[in-house]
Amino acid sequence: MQKKHRIILITSIAIVVSILLFTWVKRPKPVAVIIAPADQGEVQRTVTNTRAGTLKACRRAGLSPAIGGQISRLPVKEGDKVKQDQILLELWNDDISAQVSLAKSEILASESRIKEACVIAKVAEKEASRQTQLLKKGLASDGSAERAVGDAEARQAACQAAKSSAEVSRARLSVAQASLERTQLKAPFDGTVAEVTGELGEFVTPSPIGVPTPPAVDIIDTTCLYVLAPIDEVDAPEIKAEMPARISLDAYNKQFFNGKVRRIAPYVLDREKQARTVDIEVEFIIENDNHNMLPGYSADVEVILDSHANVIRIPTEALLEGQKVLVYDKEAKNIHEREIKTGLTNWKYTEVLEGLEAGENIVTSIDRDGVVDGASVKIETDKK
Repeated sequence: MQKKHRIILITSIAIVVSILLFTWVKRPKPVAVIIAPADQGEVQRTVTNTRAGTLKACRRAGLSPAIGGQISRLPVKEGDKVKQDQILLELWNDDISAQVSLAKSEILASESRIKEACVIAKVAEKEASRQTQLLKKGLASDGSAERAVGDAEARQAACQAAKSSAEVSRARLSVAQASLERTQLKAPFDGTVAEVTGELGEFVTPSPIGVPTPPAVDIIDTTCLYVLAPIDEVDAPEIKAEMPARISLDAYNKQFFNGKVRRIAPYVLDREKQARTVDIEVEFIIENDNHNMLPGYSADVEVILDSHANVIRIPTEALLEGQKVLVYDKEAKNIHEREIKTGLTNWKYTEVLEGLEAGENIVTSIDRDGVVDGASVKIETDKK
C-alpha cells in the first residue's frame, strides 16, 4: 500500500509540475515598448502649409528694352552685383546720341543769343530813360523820346524771345535724352544679375501685347527674402499679420529660423477644387538669417497661433483615441489606460490639463501589436 501511495504522490507531483511548466512556457511574453516621461515645457498651437512653400526675393525685375534694336553694349554677366541706375544693356543709338549732342549745342547757342539780346535791351532801356528825362527838361523832342522807348520795348521783347527759344532747345534736349534712355536698360535697384538672355549684336523686339517673352536681363535683390506658402482655407481665418512663425528649409537640413507673417492673400486659390488654399508671406525677423540663401528654395512655415509656457506636456504620438494614454507601472511592469484632459496640441507635443503628473512615464510606441491595457511590457530604448 505504501508503495502504491508513493507512486500516486509522485505521479501527482509530476502532473502539477508539468502543468506549472506548461503554464510558464505558454505565459504571454512581455511586449517591448518605448516610454517617455510627461515633462514641463512650452506647447504651441500651430498651422503649417499644405504644400511646400517657396523662398522668394522681395524685389525681382525681368527687364526688356521698350523699343526694338540691336544690342551694342552688354556690360554685365550673370552673377554680377549691380547698383541702382547702372546700365545693364544698351541698344545701338548713335543717331539718338547725335540728336542729344545737337540739342546741347543749340542750348549753348541759345544762351549766347539770350546774353546778346538782353544786353542790347538793357542799353536800349537806359537810352529810353535818358530821352524821357531830357524830354521833361525840354532838351529832347517828343519823337526822339518815343523812338527810344519803342526801341527799348522791342529790345526787351527780343530778350524774352531769346529766353523762350532756349526753353524750346532744352525741351528738345529732354526729348532726345528720353529717346536715348529708351535704348538703355538700367538697374531699378541694387541687386544681382540672375539671367541674361541677350547677346552682343542680337536684335531684340518688344513683346507683343498679351504674348509674354523672356526678359533680356533678370535682376534679383537677394538681401531681402521671404517665404510664400499655401495654407488650407480652413486654417486661414485664424492667421493674422505680425503673428510669429518658424521657417524651415530642406536645403538647411530643416534648421528653424524665426519669422513673422507679413501678408495674407485677400482671396482663395481654387486651382485644386478639393484643396483650396490661401497664400501667406512670412519674412525673416533677423535679416542675417537669410544670408547666402537662394530664391527658389523649397520652404515650410509654422504659424504660431497660441502658446502656453511651463505646462505639463506629453509627446503627441502617445495620445490614444478618446484622449487616453497608456501609463507605465514600474513596480508591476505593465501598462494601463488612463483618461486625460488635453489643451493645446501640435505635431510634437500635447498639453495635459488633468490626469497626469510630471515625471510619470507613458508609452509612445502605441501602434505595436500587443500594446493594450494591462499588458506586461519591457522597456526598449528609443533609437530615434
